Amino acid sequence: MKRTTGEKIFNVCNIIFLLLFAFTTLYPFLYMLSISLSSAAEASSGGFHLYPKDVSLTAYKMVFKNDNLIIAYANTIFRTVAGTLLGLLVTCFYGYALAREETPHKRFFTTVLVFTMLFNGGKIPTYLVLKQYHLLDNRWVYILPMLISAYNVIVSRAFFMSIPNSLNEAAKIDGAGEFKIFFKIIVPLSKPIIMTIALFLAVAHWNTWYDSLMYITDNKKIVVQVLLQRIIQESDVTLITQGMINPDATEFTSSTVKAATVIVAILPILIFYPFIQKYFTKGMMIGAVKG
Repeated sequence: MKRTTGEKIFNVCNIIFLLLFAFTTLYPFLYMLSISLSSAAEASSGGFHLYPKDVSLTAYKMVFKNDNLIIAYANTIFRTVAGTLLGLLVTCFYGYALAREETPHKRFFTTVLVFTMLFNGGKIPTYLVLKQYHLLDNRWVYILPMLISAYNVIVSRAFFMSIPNSLNEAAKIDGAGEFKIFFKIIVPLSKPIIMTIALFLAVAHWNTWYDSLMYITDNKKIVVQVLLQRIIQESDVTLITQGMINPDATEFTSSTVKAATVIVAILPILIFYPFIQKYFTKGMMIGAVKG
């Protein structure tokens, strides 16, 4: 079909708009990457930075030699891996139970779930509860309060409802128990929604910093986002340079150190995303349609 002049003009304007939108989204990342790889003189020159003209890895060497960042990074990796795996297990168990017709008191458990989406206890009651369970200044405070998300449970429930119940009945006839049915039949058929929820959980755990700021006082238990916040908001690059033997101030600036720390903090989740992107659309579409 031949396109009219109006359609051609619309397509051109649409492409230009989307390219500009994509550039405004990507430029902050490209800017930080360029600054982090630039020499002190180039980073101090100001102006438009799309790529480094004078490449220097000094900022990254300083970042990776710092014990504070390594410890914070290890804490972030621990909370992301453990929190994602445990949260995925609990979410799928809950969603699968709500999707089964024979589950007793489904309406009650669904009501309790939806209630948590509308109301919460507030900061002070939450703090007191965590204190009562001895979770303050404990790494498990990163994981247990975020173990379940009502939204993720609802999406997983919708997906599990799309799986024919006849598969469960056939497996039971063959002598399979509930756990065997779930892990051998349901889980392999549910890769799209499992990977989608895994992405939600991993991104949430990797980016969350407020709980570390509120409930952790030991600097050896903070996450990398809190360290990054201190560096950027307090302009305290000594959190990175401390412990180094006579660092040459001409080789770096506070801007290059901050930029390198930002890139190091966000790069793992950017690498993780493409591997599960193919599952994301399918999982969300089925969950949305069935919900």
